[in-house]
Amino acid sequence: MAESGRVSAIGPSGSAWGDRSGRAHATYDEPPSGNAGLLGRVVADVGAWLRACLAEEVSQRRLFPWCAVAFGLGIILFFAAQGRPHPVAPLTGIAFCALLAWLGRNDHRIARITIALAMILAGFTATWLRFERVDAPIITQTVIGQLDGSVISVEERTDDARLVIRVASIDDMASERLPARVRVTTREAGALRAGDTISARVRLMPPPEAAWPGGYDFARSAWFAGIGGVGSILGTARIVTPEQPPDLMQRLRASIDNARVSTTRRIADVIGGQAGAVAAALVTGKRGLITEETNAALRGAGIYHIVSISGLHMVLAAGTIFWLTRAGLALVPAIALGWPLKKIAAVAAIIGAASYCIFSGAQVATVRAVIMTGVMLGAVLFDRPALSMRNLAIAAILVLAWQPETLLGPSFQMSFSAVVGLIAGAEWMRSRDHRPGPAPGAAGRFLRWVVAGMIGILTTTIIATIATGPFAAYHFQIANPYGLIGNALALPIVSIVVMPAGVIGMLLIGFGLDHPAWEVKGFGIARVLDVAHFVSGFAGANLPVAAFGNAALALMVIGLLTATLFVSPLRRLALIPAGIGFALAMTPDRPDLYVDRNGAGAAIRGADGGLVVLGRPSSFVTAQWLKADGDARLMAGGSPEEIASLHEGVQCDAFGCTAAFARGRAISFVTDARAFHEDCARAAIVVTPLIAPQHCRAPRVIDRETLRAYGAVSAHLADAATSTDGNHDAGTTSPDPLRGIRGVRRMNETRPWLARDPDP
Repeated sequence: MAESGRVSAIGPSGSAWGDRSGRAHATYDEPPSGNAGLLGRVVADVGAWLRACLAEEVSQRRLFPWCAVAFGLGIILFFAAQGRPHPVAPLTGIAFCALLAWLGRNDHRIARITIALAMILAGFTATWLRFERVDAPIITQTVIGQLDGSVISVEERTDDARLVIRVASIDDMASERLPARVRVTTREAGALRAGDTISARVRLMPPPEAAWPGGYDFARSAWFAGIGGVGSILGTARIVTPEQPPDLMQRLRASIDNARVSTTRRIADVIGGQAGAVAAALVTGKRGLITEETNAALRGAGIYHIVSISGLHMVLAAGTIFWLTRAGLALVPAIALGWPLKKIAAVAAIIGAASYCIFSGAQVATVRAVIMTGVMLGAVLFDRPALSMRNLAIAAILVLAWQPETLLGPSFQMSFSAVVGLIAGAEWMRSRDHRPGPAPGAAGRFLRWVVAGMIGILTTTIIATIATGPFAAYHFQIANPYGLIGNALALPIVSIVVMPAGVIGMLLIGFGLDHPAWEVKGFGIARVLDVAHFVSGFAGANLPVAAFGNAALALMVIGLLTATLFVSPLRRLALIPAGIGFALAMTPDRPDLYVDRNGAGAAIRGADGGLVVLGRPSSFVTAQWLKADGDARLMAGGSPEEIASLHEGVQCDAFGCTAAFARGRAISFVTDARAFHEDCARAAIVVTPLIAPQHCRAPRVIDRETLRAYGAVSAHLADAATSTDGNHDAGTTSPDPLRGIRGVRRMNETRPWLARDPDP
């Protein structure tokens, strides 16, 4: 407090926390006494505190990372918009922001607000551009016909092979309806290679939508990947002569994929078993040879991320190349003394990372990782800190501008949340006062190095687990409580043995001297798999987590961003949204009814609180429903007793199935139209893949028309006070037994990846 009764936001060093000119901020007159005066003082103090915090953020240049957040917000707004927005609106907004920025060029506050608004509009516009760039038709109904096209990629799997085909024709389908690409399976690839032109009889379907509202939408992901249909080859594909020779880019892509296939076989044959399959996947990105048992063990141990080529692998690969290049050049005194070795090594690492990305298939996670790695190594070229929030923000903006849809997926969310948490942790550690102690001897230095390495692995694992935990629970409905143990045991092996051996093996493969490197890599992978099987064998290694809503995730994301992007005391406010979001996630509002998108089956909450299944939904869809409900019955494949419990109390005949749910009311699943007369009169809920007759007087009917409009649906059972007990007779009116009905689609929603059967 100044003697005049005015308050000034002064930093701990005595200088004003204002703008760069050093002007002080946040002064106010002392309000009068009394209750009104007390409230005024509180408001004034809070205002002064906020202004001081903002001044510190400005002085530390911490506003720029929020540009990436604003860009992402624009992407979210585009996906939340009804229909397909017109580009004129955001482009006009950007032009207005430019004008506003020029008019208010001397006012920093106007500039900051304008930049934030412009970044939101830029994210919105980038998403529209992405839609226009990938727009292509999709299959709208099941098609069986003769397909002609060229093979883009081949992936051999344990039981079959999967092909991505560039479509030239499908029977007499009009060209404007042809999908650009389809993905099909065949019993064996045989002699098929990327670049071959084939003719085959296929069965194609639209890419499947989410199994329940809020679930993973494969149809959206497939559309952005240019895949307009999925299915299988009926019989054998014939290699034919193309009408037009492939262009240079197509030949280059085919050569890369063929090299990936041959390298996968080479590594898998040298190492053998599942260690060979995992080792090959870490080099080429082709994971088809990994069995589900191995995948389950890796997930249970919390280390499944090691088989997805992303940030960890890119950093380790680039780091190995960086170290090898710098160490090799340092052996030549003339070069070591006269050349900038660090920058040369950074260039070599960037080239190596880009090559690794291209050779491994340039998947979304890999491209994102190489962009992040390139930005970090680029900072080395300009003598800037490699790990900083500014660099991470630049990488995020570049990734989102290229593929905005990745913002909605778990890969982007988990990788960037882990990195932002690690950078924030590193900044916090650097800010602490480290007083040097007495210089230790050689043994002491080695011991200190070992302890620092162990603490580093433990600390980074804890931070990454906390940062990525909400996204893993939201997308996969599972928690791996022993992931800390699994990562602590496996990551040193991956970092020290597996990835360096992989880099050396790729450098030697052209000389035919790569076998020893693959054997070393296989030894390391075998130990990682030992860790996976050991940790996943612990009781409770896989804990189901009931699906929670968008609001809970959004609050936890706000908490994460507040805790990591701010450097002022504002970061303490992160506890408020994070705590509320965590509380909401711990008390999810679980639906009581799920209905499959094609009406093949349904699940409803029985009297004992668990879900019971009617009809014949696919095992995948049933597993998705149970995971969303936090039910572990099918998590490990399901024992006979667990599978039988899914149909407990369900009675079926040739016309359909019935079951009792809360308070003795009945649900009917009708597969034969002759059952409508009786079931519409007796059941509270009627579900059917057919079109229900207009005279069906059940309180709630979910039929083909409903599913065509909404896709898969979920709902809650109404409270007893607002519904009837028992059965009801025809001619009476009963309250709706359901509330809160949600669909994968909004009513008659139009999205380019949403297929609609033309025959209602």
